[in-house]
Amino acid sequence: MKPTLHLKQPEFRPIGFADLQAVIRENDAPPAPETGSYKPACVFLLVFNPENPHILAIQKAASQGYAWSNQVALPGGHLDSADASPLDGAFRELEEEVNIRRDQVRLLGSIGHFQTINHRDIEVFAGLWNGIGPLHHDPIEISRILEIPLQDLVQTHIERGFHNRIPDIQELRYPFEDVEVWGATARILHHFIELMYPILAT
Repeated sequence: MKPTLHLKQPEFRPIGFADLQAVIRENDAPPAPETGSYKPACVFLLVFNPENPHILAIQKAASQGYAWSNQVALPGGHLDSADASPLDGAFRELEEEVNIRRDQVRLLGSIGHFQTINHRDIEVFAGLWNGIGPLHHDPIEISRILEIPLQDLVQTHIERGFHNRIPDIQELRYPFEDVEVWGATARILHHFIELMYPILAT
């Protein structure tokens, strides 16, 4: 029998830095692709409010001809030649996109590489954000910032039978308010929830 998650407050277990860091360090991360045909990119999966964990996400602006128009994503983007490393690029993009500085984030580590159908290789860094704003974004690029309760994502993960398997791109979707998280971002969230499952399950 699969373990059951208690999803109602206050039963949903708070997530601590040590818990997250240990899980990330002890599990193998999806590796970078061997081929050089992928363009490198980086994003941050930020968790905040440990007593009631949320994930910080963005919704891309509606732009004609833009491949990610209106899609839900994690803060990040392409690496620049001036970036010393993918991590430096992720921190730069985080500040540029939502006004979160490096000193506001406790780094947990990389949770691996995820490839898109547009030949991007995304390295995902996880961190704990201190929740201190204000957040800012450029409306030309980002329509809004989303604060998604982790318990909502986990409930969908369980109800749709995503645990212990990787659904295809058409099935793997996480609804939130008036949008759906799908594609590479859904695969990243799926991987993160599976990593956290032993911590969350009771």
